[in-house]
This record gives sequence, structure tokens and C-alpha cells, in this order.
Amino acid sequence: MAEPVNAIGWAARDTSGVLSPLKFSRRATGERDVQFKVLFCGICHSDLHAIKNEWGFSRYPVIPGHEIVGVVTEVGSNVHKFKPGDKVGVGCLVNSCRQCDQCAANLENYCPKLVMTYGSRLPDGSVTHGGYSDVMVADEDFIIRWPENIPLDKGAPLLCAGITTYSPLKYFGLDKPGLHVGVVGLGGLGHVAVKFAKAFGTKVTVISTSAGKKDEAIGKLGADAFLISREPAEMAAAAGSLDGIIDTVAAVHPLAPLLGLLKPHGKLILVGAPERPLEVGAFSLIMGRKTVAGSMIGGIKETQEMIDFAAEHNILPEVEMVPMDYVNTAMERLVKADVKYRFVIDVGNTLKAD
Repeated sequence: MAEPVNAIGWAARDTSGVLSPLKFSRRATGERDVQFKVLFCGICHSDLHAIKNEWGFSRYPVIPGHEIVGVVTEVGSNVHKFKPGDKVGVGCLVNSCRQCDQCAANLENYCPKLVMTYGSRLPDGSVTHGGYSDVMVADEDFIIRWPENIPLDKGAPLLCAGITTYSPLKYFGLDKPGLHVGVVGLGGLGHVAVKFAKAFGTKVTVISTSAGKKDEAIGKLGADAFLISREPAEMAAAAGSLDGIIDTVAAVHPLAPLLGLLKPHGKLILVGAPERPLEVGAFSLIMGRKTVAGSMIGGIKETQEMIDFAAEHNILPEVEMVPMDYVNTAMERLVKADVKYRFVIDVGNTLKAD
């Protein structure tokens, strides 16, 4: 019988969220598994929620990370899509039931038995661990083939931030040239949403609490307009102007001002996940037949489609590379939104085996 794979990662042991090295084991590479050396892993705001158990379902120790890229080192005997040396990625999913209606529709992300990349239980009862680690083992059906023209380091955040914003733009019909799309929050998710929305040919307005992000939003990211959500006059002047809004904010915030920006029949889509419920007034929906909806990442087929679209249109997140031992400082800065716009850990060069 094949031996489990020795691994080392950085884990949080309790709700303090402090990460430190932890030796652990990955499962032996099964006949349908792909093993790969982790080279880079993005730091997602979800990782911050998870290490502190802010959503209430963390299982310690937590080794976070679901924007994982690297190079294949071993494949199982029944793997046909990948070979050693291939560049690959793993996003937020590593398993599903493969039998339900959602799986049949390539929407594994909505499978009732979805297994997330970290903090979930596999069918054998073991708990999954993420990409703040040196090696990954996953079923080939949940591996993303990496395009040659996307750098592994800068492209890693596409595996969460990319699909989280690409999928709702597509599903809710906000990918049509000429539409006017709002993006709330210019962080790790928001800046990628701007890039995808512009690539689809839409007009984009960024909505932020921070006036200091205006030049970056318009000058560097290509947004067409910028609104300061704390300025009532600005928000009133833009009332009824947007076909849809992608709301990326992961903190509690008022929705009524955002609903006021929508045209009749407009859609406000939540992709950020605040730790407490948000309030919605009934009349803000009824008057204009407006919709508040949610969206969570995407299935594997759509994730591959997104990566290929990003490669074709040269869409890359804006990242700051950090070494593994900087991760706790990175988390502290992430709380303060002190990053433009996504931290990526240089796992391959800085995670020490000792």
C-alpha cells in the first residue's frame, strides 16, 4: 500500500488565528489523484475568517489556502488529463458527490456534499488542508490546467477571486457590451471584477468608501467612474443608473444605498461574506422589481473557462508577493485592507521544511 505523503504547512490552532508551522500528512496519491509541488498560494479574505472561526464552522488546526498553483510531481495510474511537469492549480473545491443535479450540471460548488479545499471532511472522514503547504494531492477532476501565458505567481488569485466574480457576471447576464455594472469594494475580489467586467465590454463604476482609491480604479484598473458610498450627493446623482452590481465587501454594510443605484429590474449580487446578517428593506426591492442574490465561486468547468478567458484577455490580479513567514503580518494588514490587492505567498522558495 502506498504511504501517506509527508507535508509541512502553516496552521492556525485556535481562534487567535495565529499561524505557525505544522507537520502533517496528505493521503497517498490514489489512482485518480494528482500530486503537485505547491509554488504559490494566494491569501483570500476567507482565510482570515476561517483562521479566526468568524463563520463558526472552522475545524482546528486550519491550514488555509485555496488559490493554489504548482507543478505536477506524480499522477495516479488512472489519471489521463495530467502528467508530471504540468502546471496546475486547485481552487476552492476538491470533491463533490458526482451524482446530484448540481454536479450533473457542472455546478459542483452547489453540491450538498461539496468538499472545500480546507476545513471540510472527505468521504473517508479526514479533514482537508489548503495551500499554505508544500505539497497538494487532489482528484484530477478538481485540478485546473494552467495556461502557459499566465504567470503562476500573479495568476494564483484567479482560482478564487477570479471565479468568484466571473461566474456571477456570466450567470446574471452582466457580461453584455453596453451594460453598466457597479463593483462595490476595490480589494482582492473587486479589482478582479473590474477587469473581467471591462473585458466583457461593459461600463464599470467602482463604489467605495475610500476616496483615495479613485485614481487607481480609473487610471490603473480601467473603471469608467467612481462613487464614494459615504457621499449622499454622489450616490443620489447616480441613482437608477446601474444594470447590476457585484458586491465584494466582506464586512457588514448597508444595502439600501446600493439598491438605490440600480435601474428597475436591476440585480445586486453578493459575493463577499460578512460575519453577520445584512438588512434589506422590502420596499427597496418591491419598488423597481429589484433582486438581491448571492453567488459562490463556480464549478470546475467554469473555473477552467475563466482561466482560459483570463489568458486570452491578459487579465491578471494585482499582487504583492510575500514569504511564508510573513503570513501573520499579511493577515494583520488584510484586516486593515492594507494591500493592493492580493497577497500571494511564495511557498516554493520560502516554506522551510524544518
